[in-house]
Amino acid sequence: MAELSRSDLDYRLKQQKILSEFGVEALRADDLGRLLQRATELCAAGMAAQFCKALEYKPGHDTLLVIAGVGWGPNVVGHATVGADLASPAGYALKTGQPVISNHLENERRFRTPQLMAEHGVRRALNVLIRNREGDFGVLEVDDTREGQFDEADIAFMQGFANLLGGAIERQRAEARLQAALDRQELLTREMSHRVKNSLATVAGLLSLQARTTENLQAREALTDARSRVEAVAQVHDQLWRQPDLAAVDLAGFLETLCEKLRESAPGHAITCQAPAMAIPADLAIPLGLFVNELVTNAVKHAYPDGHGPVRVAAVPEGADKVRLSVQDDGVGLPADFDTAAARRSLGMRVIHGLSRQLGGELAVSGEAGACFALTIDLSRA
Repeated sequence: MAELSRSDLDYRLKQQKILSEFGVEALRADDLGRLLQRATELCAAGMAAQFCKALEYKPGHDTLLVIAGVGWGPNVVGHATVGADLASPAGYALKTGQPVISNHLENERRFRTPQLMAEHGVRRALNVLIRNREGDFGVLEVDDTREGQFDEADIAFMQGFANLLGGAIERQRAEARLQAALDRQELLTREMSHRVKNSLATVAGLLSLQARTTENLQAREALTDARSRVEAVAQVHDQLWRQPDLAAVDLAGFLETLCEKLRESAPGHAITCQAPAMAIPADLAIPLGLFVNELVTNAVKHAYPDGHGPVRVAAVPEGADKVRLSVQDDGVGLPADFDTAAARRSLGMRVIHGLSRQLGGELAVSGEAGACFALTIDLSRA
């Protein structure tokens, strides 16, 4: 085996350095077009060649389309094609899977010289297949108008590029399919939440109609309360399908929108909301919305028997993972002998305590100056 001259050694070391650096780019790339263009530029530099092109196989036409390249004239990249048959160098590499060296195209008997190469005066070419587990993508080719010799070491260099491109193409296509599946799943989830919201709005309308046609006062109040709870769930779903992130909900926007709807149903009561802009898991949205709706509705009904007054909804962060959610009024307060356990016999208190458990929170109740219900939620457990 002949020893390499110093210039030959430097040439091969340069190729290895270019190939190594391109490998890092191929792993990070998220734009196939830019990656292919970069590959042609680096291949031309590493081979000291005037031209390089990446060709994508188009099965329907049995041609290879130039999709990236360097050194070519205008209207070549994205437009020019070469035959994908065995009579063209690139087609032979594609059909056989074997690299093709042609150092004297003018004397070549195996292949015809494609028109594109003839127009640019190409005299020698090297073609390697770009392949991955999904199949044959196309061909990577270097060309030159000058005399010289492409050899087996050049094939190894070019095949290294082609292999990296094949892997990158496979990865990007897999990621694209995964992203498409995720986008579709998100669309379906949003559509489902939107439809649930509409269905619940219909149920709420039916409950409201039933309440208006019911003469029994106790039944009418029960139907009105049920309508309010259904509307609260519908409102949560209305917000969920509009969220940019289906896995999380912005607490400030969520509570403010909920309180705005409660103001519409309780004119004259100053229902205010104070909450930080922080993300909470979407799974907490429905029980949290029902919890606030239940307490605000109770305050509106019972806190001010002789008139209207304020109801304050507030959320305050406590440490990195906890938030304290409270609903407070300045009304008559709770009875001095108020017993939380005994009060659970009422439907409203059973709902409140049930939601507290569902949220995994600790409920604190006070009623000296108005009523205050505060729930501390550990978001890390959600």
